Amino acid sequence: MKKLFLLSCTALFIMSCGESKKADSTQPEIDYSTATDSNEAEATPAVATNNHIVLKAGDDMRFDKTDFTVKAGEEVTLIFMNSGEMSKEAMGHNFVLLKPGSDASAFASDAVSAKATDYIPTDLQSEIIAHTKLLGGKENDQIKFTLEPGTYDFLCSFPGHFGSMNGKITAVK
Repeated sequence: MKKLFLLSCTALFIMSCGESKKADSTQPEIDYSTATDSNEAEATPAVATNNHIVLKAGDDMRFDKTDFTVKAGEEVTLIFMNSGEMSKEAMGHNFVLLKPGSDASAFASDAVSAKATDYIPTDLQSEIIAHTKLLGGKENDQIKFTLEPGTYDFLCSFPGHFGSMNGKITAVK
């Protein structure tokens, strides 16, 4: 019985290794010559940086990404898109990048009472590195900024959005 099982497994293996290889145009070819050993990759992690960021938010009160790594000392371009349908009065979104050491939660609490300035508190301007306009559905804005090495909080300051709309940008050398 054991021999029959081994013989069946061997036959299946031989049949699966046959010469009937057809080119499949939907599958990309993979070049394994540049692959690294997984232990080597863990020892020297590569940090991917991108100083051109496209960030989206919609009527679900969420940023589509919450963590970015950028190259410190180089200009960052951020395009912020409100992919939702609702007006800025009902479901506005913005992107506010704070200086290190700022209390994002306290900033968001103060922003609630800053409706006249699109929820950007004038008395907390010194804590802001950059921010977009408050956007309604299908609106976009673009900002540019440069960061020193470190980790920076960002958030949407529209009332009630901070809890689900916040993240971090890490600037590396």
